[in-house]
Amino acid sequence: MPDETSRSPGEVLVHVTRGGTLESLHRGHLVILDGGGNTITSLGDTERVAFIRSSSKPLQVMPFVMSGGVENLGFTEKEIALACGSHGGEPMHTETATAMLDKAGLSEKDLRCGTHTPFNEAAARALSEARREPNQLHNNCSGKHAAMLAFAKYLGAPLNNYETPEHPIQQKMLGMMAKMCEISREEIKIGIDGCCAPNFALPLINMARGFSHLVYPPENFDEELRKACRRVASAMMNYPEMIGGTERLDTLIMQCLGGQMISKIGAEGVWLAGILPSPKFEKGLGIALKIEDGNDNRARAAAALEILKQLGVLDEANYRMLWEHSPLAIKNRRGDIVGEVKPVFSL
Repeated sequence: MPDETSRSPGEVLVHVTRGGTLESLHRGHLVILDGGGNTITSLGDTERVAFIRSSSKPLQVMPFVMSGGVENLGFTEKEIALACGSHGGEPMHTETATAMLDKAGLSEKDLRCGTHTPFNEAAARALSEARREPNQLHNNCSGKHAAMLAFAKYLGAPLNNYETPEHPIQQKMLGMMAKMCEISREEIKIGIDGCCAPNFALPLINMARGFSHLVYPPENFDEELRKACRRVASAMMNYPEMIGGTERLDTLIMQCLGGQMISKIGAEGVWLAGILPSPKFEKGLGIALKIEDGNDNRARAAAALEILKQLGVLDEANYRMLWEHSPLAIKNRRGDIVGEVKPVFSL
């Protein structure tokens, strides 16, 4: 793994202009692989080490899916999808997380993810108007944590420290990350995520391999693992509203491109995607993007949609459906459009 002090600053991916004049720019790194491991295109440093953040969730749920715990506890495909998601804290999300905990004989108090205001503005406003405080179910990671708790319960492992790096389920997740991303456990660096659970730092190219394997499991995977990959990818595509929610990027992309791809953002400007096999991409694609300055709000969405457009996955009609996100309008306090956030790269 490369020395972090020698990092490349990345290539300029996005310009922010005001009145036609460049005001700011965002650099980043991108790698796109096919299911055979071949690099289709790259920008910046494909070996850039970054934390995968919430983009890890579809890989983290895999050991639970493979354990038999999903069947034993009666988890639905919708609930598997929520375990993969970073949701907006809408009622459909909190109710699903509650159902997951109920099936394991647990409650919101057993979660150890912490509390924050719902990402979804309507959900946050509803809580405020009802003079209610958010609880841990509103945490965007509550689905992942509910699945972790259920997994620990199924294995008979301790519940009160399920989020610690040394816990058996966290070790199983680390092993799965290494397997899916083709990297040794020892090379993966561990940090603590915003939701208090371990998170993983690894090169961008390995992240892309992980998602390419989700949509095109390689022949050296046994049938159990291949089945789990298909199951997780299907859950994400069948229930895109569980992955993000109303007006959130992952959900919008997957609703727009139903059955063609999986999409999962991560904090600090990370975006991973898997394009399913098609006549154009026979072995599918794995995509990993990292915005160098960690910008989530404007650079990531603009870059992600431009990648899909240039790959020919997102046609003009679908691109126009998502126009609010790329190019992203810069508005003044009165609502007038005075500039834009615009992708400037070519694949």
